[in-house]
Amino acid sequence: MHNKPSLKTVLHVGCGVHTPGKLHETFRSPDWREVRLDINPAVNPDILASITDMRDVADASFEALYSSHNLEHLHPHEVPLALGEFKRVLKPYGFALITLPDLQQVARYIAEDKAEEAILMTNKGPITPLDVLYGFRPFLANGNLFMAHNFGFTTSTLRAALMDAGFASVAVEADNEFNLWATASPTGSSEKQS
Repeated sequence: MHNKPSLKTVLHVGCGVHTPGKLHETFRSPDWREVRLDINPAVNPDILASITDMRDVADASFEALYSSHNLEHLHPHEVPLALGEFKRVLKPYGFALITLPDLQQVARYIAEDKAEEAILMTNKGPITPLDVLYGFRPFLANGNLFMAHNFGFTTSTLRAALMDAGFASVAVEADNEFNLWATASPTGSSEKQS
């Protein structure tokens, strides 16, 4: 008799409203089960918590953690707390997949006096360099202050923050849509396949 392999679990932090396509494609297979964590009770997360204090999540309990555009919403002194929590909840062979705005790419547009020009078109409207720096202004104007940006990263500062948090293996790269993508593992090896 063959035992069915158990599902791997990914903790989707700062998940927001449940939308099937929101979870990264890495985790959209039958092998993965998503557990949603958010600070906003209105989005009905599985776990109601801040990414800076996930005490209701057991140590070393997830094979993966996915964070999409969350860390920039924290204040600088909160970033090490969140990254420490990310590392704590991962199994030793697990990995974190993190994406957030790339300030270096955005700064080029600001330096060229293009701070108000649309650099991305989304289903919510155009995004300008100032939106990337401070948060998407239409959301802020409508009272969603969770969307304010309080901090930012470049490739080297994100890598340093992850290393300072104790991750043994860290890779960070920029894409062509003003994002940084980081993969970090507590022990230097992970299940993630390139």
